[in-house]
Amino acid sequence: MGAEMTFMFADCVLDPERRELTRAGGPVAIGPQVFDLLLYLVENRGRVVSKDDLLDAVWQGRIVSESTLASHINAVRRAIGDSGQEQRLVRTVARKGFRFVGNVNGSGRLPDGPAEPVKAEPDMLVLPDKPSIAVLPFLNLSGDAGQDYFADGVVEDIILALSRMRWLFVIARNSSFRYRGRTGDVKQVGRDLGVRYLLEGSVRRSAGRVRITGQLIDAGSGVHLWAERFESTLDDIFELQDQVAECVVGAIAPQIERAEIERARRKPPRSLDAHDHHLRGVACVQRGTRDALDEALLSFRRAIELDPDYAAAHGMAAWCHFWRKVNGWMTDGRHDVAEGIRLARRAVELGRNDAVALTRAGHVLGHLDGDLDGAVDLLDRALLLDPNLASAWFLSGFLKVWRGEAEDALERFARAMRLSPLDPEIYRMQAGTAAAHYLAGRFEAALSWAEKSSREMPSFLLVAAVIAACHAQAGRTEEARQAMRRLRELDPALRLSGLRDWLPIQRPEDLSLFAEGLRRAGLPE
Repeated sequence: MGAEMTFMFADCVLDPERRELTRAGGPVAIGPQVFDLLLYLVENRGRVVSKDDLLDAVWQGRIVSESTLASHINAVRRAIGDSGQEQRLVRTVARKGFRFVGNVNGSGRLPDGPAEPVKAEPDMLVLPDKPSIAVLPFLNLSGDAGQDYFADGVVEDIILALSRMRWLFVIARNSSFRYRGRTGDVKQVGRDLGVRYLLEGSVRRSAGRVRITGQLIDAGSGVHLWAERFESTLDDIFELQDQVAECVVGAIAPQIERAEIERARRKPPRSLDAHDHHLRGVACVQRGTRDALDEALLSFRRAIELDPDYAAAHGMAAWCHFWRKVNGWMTDGRHDVAEGIRLARRAVELGRNDAVALTRAGHVLGHLDGDLDGAVDLLDRALLLDPNLASAWFLSGFLKVWRGEAEDALERFARAMRLSPLDPEIYRMQAGTAAAHYLAGRFEAALSWAEKSSREMPSFLLVAAVIAACHAQAGRTEEARQAMRRLRELDPALRLSGLRDWLPIQRPEDLSLFAEGLRRAGLPE
C-alpha cells in the first residue's frame, strides 16, 4: 500500500505522510517507533506478523528485549483505544505474533484542517509492562571526592541485586550514572529513562562511621514512597556496602510491589492485563483469609487465561491450592491436591529462571507431592536467582523445619524478617519460627512466636496447633484445652491420625513430639 494513503479504523485516522495519528478528531502524541509499529500492523493486516517481522521492520534487526517489544505493543493499543484484554484491534496470536483485526478503510490524503500536526517526542520512552526503576548515583556528602568510589559501589550493588528480580525492569548503571552531579525534576528524569520509580540517596562518612540514606520516588507523581537511613562503623567498608545494598533492596522491593498493587486496584476491571490480575491475586494472598484466597485463585486463573506462559501466576495459583489444604479449607481434597501439583509443575517448567515461580511452586511440591529434597533444591535455586527474595527465605525455612533442620530454618526465618520487616506475610515467618522452636523442644519460645503470628492472622491452623501443643507440653491444662477448642473450631475434621498427611514432617521423632503435644491438649485420635 502506498505511503500516500491514510487509514481509517474505529475512531482513528492514521496518516503515514504526515506521521499523524488522530483519534476521535484529536491528535494523539506517540513516539516514532510506536507509530512505525502501528503502521506496519495496519499495512500487513491480512496476516499474522511475527516478532521477527516487527524487529526487522521497526528496529532494523537490532536486538530488542521481549519487554521492550511488549511495551511498544501496549503503547500501540493505548494510542488507538484498545487493550491487551479486549484486543478489538490488535490481537495477540499465541506463539505466532500479532495481527491487526480492525476494519480499515483507505483513502487519499485528508484535506488540510485547522489541527496542528502531531509533534512526536523523538526520545520519549514507553514504560515497560512490568515495574521499572532507575537507581541514581548517590550523593557523596563526606566532603572528600576520594570517597565517591564507596557511594558508587553501594549503587552498583543495589542495581545488581535489583536486576536479579525478573519481575522488575532495571535501568543499567551506565544510563543512570549519566545523572551524576545533576539536579533536576524527578518527573523529567523518569520520562528520560522511561521508568516508573527512582531510587536516590546519599552517603556521609566521618569519624569512623558511615551514614547512608535512601528514598524511593514515584517518578510519575513525584511522591516519596519510602525512605530509610542506615548507620554503621567502618570496620569493613565492603561488607558494609553489601549489607546496605541488601537492606535497601529488601526494603524497597515490597514497597514497589505494594505501589503496583495499588495501581492495579485503581484500574477499571475491563482494562486489566495478566500482570494486573497477578498483582491483585498477590494482594489477596497476603490477606490470608479464606475468602481472600478464593478471590486470589480467580485472579491467578484470569492471569493465566490472558498469558498461558505466566510462570509466577501458575506458581501462585498452585500455592493457593496448597494453602487450602494446610489450613483445612478444602472442599474437594483430591482435586485441590492434584491441581496444585499440576500448576506447580507447570510453573517450574515455565519459570526455570523465575525466582517467584520456583519459590511458590517448590514449596507446593514439597507439601503436596511429598518431595522435600527436590523442593529445597528448587528454593535454593530461587535464592541463587534472587538472594533478596523474602518469600524464598521463609518458605525454604518451612521446608527445613519439616526436614528436621530447625536451626537452619530459624536462620532463614530471621533472614526473611530482616529483609522485609513490614512484610504483609510476616505472620507466616513468625509461624515458621514457632514451629522450628517447638520441634527443637523450646516450647516457651515457640509459644511466644506463635502468639505473635496468631495476633496477625487468627485463622492460621498451624499456629493454633502449636499454641495448643505448647501449653500442653508446659503442663498448662486449662490453657491447652482452650487452645484446642479454638483449633477444633478452625478445623473440626483434624485428627492425630491425619497429622502426617496434613504436614510433611519427615523425621518420626518430630512427628511424635508434635502428636504428643496435641494429644495432651485433647486432639482426638
